[in-house]
Amino acid sequence: MALTTPILRTDRLRLRPFTDADTDALFTLHSSTTVMRYWDSPPWTEPARAGRFLARCREMADDGTGVRVAVSRTGDGAFVGWCGLSEWTPVHRSASLGYCLDEAMWGHGYATEAARALLRWAFDTLDLNRVQAEADTRNDASARVLEKVGFVREGTLREDCVVNGEVSDSWVYGLLRRDWRPSHGPVPAR
Repeated sequence: MALTTPILRTDRLRLRPFTDADTDALFTLHSSTTVMRYWDSPPWTEPARAGRFLARCREMADDGTGVRVAVSRTGDGAFVGWCGLSEWTPVHRSASLGYCLDEAMWGHGYATEAARALLRWAFDTLDLNRVQAEADTRNDASARVLEKVGFVREGTLREDCVVNGEVSDSWVYGLLRRDWRPSHGPVPAR
């Protein structure tokens, strides 16, 4: 079952399907060693990776396993990053949340705002019962985002990633429908 990638807006952000015009911004985002510090893969070194990312976004929506949306500011259209749901399983009514923001956009509440908007869409439209997320145990900022939107830390995956020879642990978070408390939900874009 294919998914229609949503177009959502909040007071400050617009969440929308990616376009080919996002290729350069995506490469810049994912090639940053600072942004990718806590990811389970190294920074991109070849611009073609951005095109493959966009193709994978379309493939996820087409095969019904998830959606990723570009996030931009409504005021000036600046690219903030992306937010997405993957591993959507309709039978289990579950999915995994992920997000990646440009370093210049950190500390402004954009990740929280985008995650909250996408979660509201997911619980309302996909009828999810559970959303899971993971964060590197050294990434306090990402852990705060997840906790602000209602996720509960459920455990630790010990030494689950090795990137460029560096071993790291991840926290596992869960958010259940019954615990979801939306605030300032997204408004479908016009």
